[in-house]
Amino acid sequence: MANIRAKQHCVKCDNDAGTTVCGGCQQWLCNNHFAQHREDLDEELNRIDQKCYSFDEKISEHSVMDAFHSRINEWKSASIKKIEDVTEQTRTDLDNYFNKSNTRFKELLDKIKNELALSRGSNNYTEMELERWNDRLNKLQQLLEKLSAITIVGDDPVQPRIRIILPEVPLRGCSVDILSNTKWTDRGLTVAGGNGKGRRSNQLSHPYGLFVDDYQTIYVADCANHRIMEWKYGAAEGKVVAGGNRQGSGAHQLYFPNDVIIDKEKDCLIISDRGNRRVVRWPRRHEAVGETIISDIDCIGVTMDESGALYVADHGRHEVRKYEIGDTKGTVVAGGNGKGAGLDQLSSPGYIFVDRNHSVYVSEWDNNRVTKWDEGAKQGIIVAGAEEQGNNLTQLSRPLGVVVDQMGTVFVADKCNNRIMRWSKDDTQGCVIIGDNACQASSNQLSEPEALSFDQHGNLYVVDKGNFRVKKFNIA
Repeated sequence: MANIRAKQHCVKCDNDAGTTVCGGCQQWLCNNHFAQHREDLDEELNRIDQKCYSFDEKISEHSVMDAFHSRINEWKSASIKKIEDVTEQTRTDLDNYFNKSNTRFKELLDKIKNELALSRGSNNYTEMELERWNDRLNKLQQLLEKLSAITIVGDDPVQPRIRIILPEVPLRGCSVDILSNTKWTDRGLTVAGGNGKGRRSNQLSHPYGLFVDDYQTIYVADCANHRIMEWKYGAAEGKVVAGGNRQGSGAHQLYFPNDVIIDKEKDCLIISDRGNRRVVRWPRRHEAVGETIISDIDCIGVTMDESGALYVADHGRHEVRKYEIGDTKGTVVAGGNGKGAGLDQLSSPGYIFVDRNHSVYVSEWDNNRVTKWDEGAKQGIIVAGAEEQGNNLTQLSRPLGVVVDQMGTVFVADKCNNRIMRWSKDDTQGCVIIGDNACQASSNQLSEPEALSFDQHGNLYVVDKGNFRVKKFNIA
């Protein structure tokens, strides 16, 4: 028996006469609705065709491309403006540096010439004066030669930037740029001490100031042991390079030394021998003894500029003095108006830093701040800390060690908050880069940080006084 196909009904009218299936949608339609269905498909095809035409017009108009071109042109104009601004600022900085250098050279040379004229007129000079004048002229010659070592670089692939690289690096500073987002490793390495309080060669007792040389050798003022310790890179033990003969005032002794630097020209240590109220020069050769170069001073921090002039913080007189080569009296360059919180005063100055422009940065123990004194200024400006002692990001608590980078960023040992803080130029608050107020002995904690210094690579060294050690924090 033949199969009889079941009739299919139109999906539109349910009529089963003459229905046909659509090959696309697979629906059954009567003749009338099938014709209407084809018309609907034709209309949809026309709409798609119109969309294609519309897209073709939009592509031809380049409206999207024009918007991006406009943004590119805006970026170009802004970048050119930045480059022009940075170039002009760099040119101004360079001119200022040369003008200040020339003025400084002329002042130093005129001073020597005046001394020569006076001595010649009075016929009152000896070999010692002749040697001193020769030393100062040689120092001037070295400074002049350094001017030709200035380099100009523009090596930042991200920002339009040009920098002046000056030949001299301030003591305890570094020769690399430290950017605002630079971070240091959380856990520092113990590079000196760290074996408890004591007098052995692998121990320290209340360490204070430190100095790091070009070879990452560390010199520490081991205050309670009345000695200066030298710790070579990677060494497990240090060695005594000054003092160490118990406390005393003899030429072979120190009494609570607070700070130490290296005079590379004379190959000697300059030591703030606070207990003896003196600054001593101690040659680095074997079995040398100290020579008093400044007397009657309650000295804590000491540093030196590129011309060989010494700067010393007098804690008791609340001032910082600058001593040119051969000068024993000095000139007040910060404070000197009694103890107080005025901008023309200091209160118990601790450590100091001198930048390339001879601006003096001073940590003030009792004022809980760091002030900057431009060369020749009668007043300072506050660059870190506030009026009151505290532990928030606008405050310091008994600040001591201070270092400033090439960008004017201040790094300070915030002693009683057990932390190291960074204050960017012109900022009203700082940020904590090491420590977090907890007085602990773990590798990422500090206890009464006293002093700090960079090496030439931007790694940070901290005297962790309460833990009787020096920590090194590498750039992360």
